[in-house]
Amino acid sequence: MKLEARRITVTVRDKRLVSDCSLEVGPGELVGLIGPNGAGKSTLLKAIMGLRAREAGEVEIGGRAAAAIPDRERARLIAFLPQERRVEWLLPSRDIVMLGRYPHRTGLGGAAAADHAAVERALGHVDGLHLADRPVSVLSGGERTRILLARALAVEAPLLVADEPIAALDPWHQLHVMEILQRLAREGRGVLVVIHDLSLAARFMDRLILMHEGRIVRQGPPHAVLTDEGLADVYGIDVVRGAHDGAAFLTPWSRRLTPPES
Repeated sequence: MKLEARRITVTVRDKRLVSDCSLEVGPGELVGLIGPNGAGKSTLLKAIMGLRAREAGEVEIGGRAAAAIPDRERARLIAFLPQERRVEWLLPSRDIVMLGRYPHRTGLGGAAAADHAAVERALGHVDGLHLADRPVSVLSGGERTRILLARALAVEAPLLVADEPIAALDPWHQLHVMEILQRLAREGRGVLVVIHDLSLAARFMDRLILMHEGRIVRQGPPHAVLTDEGLADVYGIDVVRGAHDGAAFLTPWSRRLTPPES
């Protein structure tokens, strides 16, 4: 199933946050949305998900206008992990993950066997089975991120949109989550991810979309987007490059003496 966003524009209080942005994510693709803080990445995701009003633009899911798809059906087609990780409910983590099955529920009955199986699969994917009975409110930031990712995975939607899914995770779990997302794409799902770690973006992503000041300034395979010139212009940094086991990597190394161009 394909996600298409065309010419998305978002203005809040007379300030243009996203301007004329278009992107698409096809089945089997892991696509990274990158850019410095304030570039408009999260705002663009929220506009695509219908959580932020659009001044202009349209979104299609599987060739259908997203706004014309009933809410429950749309929730089965595209899962979302927001950037906000705050959870106040004193619910066990397993119950939080079960919320991802809500779009599949019918009537007033309880969870079906398929729902319980999906929850257990999602918890296993994020190394969270041992957290299942603990209240999510007492988990560490990294543990909470994994449980909320499991909630999105439990939907088992053909499309997944995740805003900084590796934020607050230690290196082992960062790599684990990236492997999970890559595996989902290899299984045929379309995955769109906001990510700040440029080395992991270069290693795992099929395509990158680079945003700067509310606009998409470059799209393509990682090697075509993460150029020295582009990183200097947008991030104001120089990087060190290398390769290991046939995979290229880069490490932000130094700031330019002058900030990136506005």
